[in-house]
Amino acid sequence: MMTLEQLKIFLAVAEQLHFTRAAELLYITQPAVSAAIQSLEAAYGVKLFHRIGRRVELTEAGLLLQIEAQKILDQVALTERGLRELNNLQRGELKLGASLTIGNYWLPDKISQFKRQYPGIFVNCTLGNAEEICEGTATGLLDLGLMTGDVKPALRTQLEQTIIASDRLQIVVGRSHPWFEQPQIPVTELLNTDWVMRESGSGAQQIFEQSLQTWGIDPTALNVILVLSSSEMVKAIVESGMGAAVLPASMVRKELELSLLHAIQITASHSQQGETLAIVQSILKLKHRQRYQSRLVQLFEQTLMGETASQDGLSLLSQRTSLN
Repeated sequence: MMTLEQLKIFLAVAEQLHFTRAAELLYITQPAVSAAIQSLEAAYGVKLFHRIGRRVELTEAGLLLQIEAQKILDQVALTERGLRELNNLQRGELKLGASLTIGNYWLPDKISQFKRQYPGIFVNCTLGNAEEICEGTATGLLDLGLMTGDVKPALRTQLEQTIIASDRLQIVVGRSHPWFEQPQIPVTELLNTDWVMRESGSGAQQIFEQSLQTWGIDPTALNVILVLSSSEMVKAIVESGMGAAVLPASMVRKELELSLLHAIQITASHSQQGETLAIVQSILKLKHRQRYQSRLVQLFEQTLMGETASQDGLSLLSQRTSLN
């Protein structure tokens, strides 16, 4: 098989039409040049040069190889340049997946920070529910996944989970809802209203159902009138006055400030002194335990751990906690 070194030597001789001058140009011996040319000619059963006294001229085979060898070496040079640019983060693609609320309200700031530092990197971000993000990260479609909720048990051995931030879930109602003027209600009152919910694959929905069970409320006992696949749709429906919903604080901050929505505090009993019950969801970073993680991915992980999320109502955890 021909080698890149043989092609470099052949091109030097083809350009110089002289074995000794080609050797001097390449800083190798003349016998090494002759051996490389002879090896190519023997391997393919062709003559690459006419030897006319001290002169050499390209044969038809030599002319063909000169054209093709130059193409090959040019492509190798481009490939080497591309690899160097990837290593220097001048180019490359980062494939992210995020659950809808994280992708719409938390992640954009992180991506903007990263793009300012590495403008040549193409960031491809896919939005989906928690189940879709888990599947994409496990199959290698995504370099990193960002989600709330629980990872499917079948995927936990494949995916490394790290808590990078947390967001509070709030029970909200619109202006026309009976709870709008109430600062708090007992937990049992949750059974006495209509609910607009996210689908079961949503991380926020999973966390809410877990909290209800902790409080002694059967999630199936709630009067769910709508199940939607978008938190934005849920917010719009509740803002119009239909039912109650559980949404991340980062998502409803503006609506609460404008009094378009009202957040209800939940207490453990009817007593005004009852314990306030909170729903806090962790934001998880997922990556495959065995797939190669490029320097590009590692640097974006550092961006994710930066301290810029508090302005969106998210509290950054001071430590990285790996979940089993």
